[in-house]
Amino acid sequence: MTNSDRPPQETTHRVDTKHDVSASRGRKKVERRRHIDPTTCERDYDHQEIEFMTAMDDYKRRSGRQFPTWSEVLEVMRSLGYRQVAAPSEITL
Repeated sequence: MTNSDRPPQETTHRVDTKHDVSASRGRKKVERRRHIDPTTCERDYDHQEIEFMTAMDDYKRRSGRQFPTWSEVLEVMRSLGYRQVAAPSEITL
């Protein structure tokens, strides 16, 4: 009997619970960070930085986009009142 002569078998998808990769490596499923917590960072943020981070977080939640485009970032900045009033200057690092 060839493969083409055999009746089709029911296909099932099984999950091997004995060999769960994440469990065997000692990893726990971690929930994604849902909000900005400046206290977990190495530096202190000023009021404007926190305002910007909060506005970006709000935008990402409303739009459903985890990674906004630069145009969207500029849109958020403009919504906060930022406008170009001086000639561009070099950023000092």
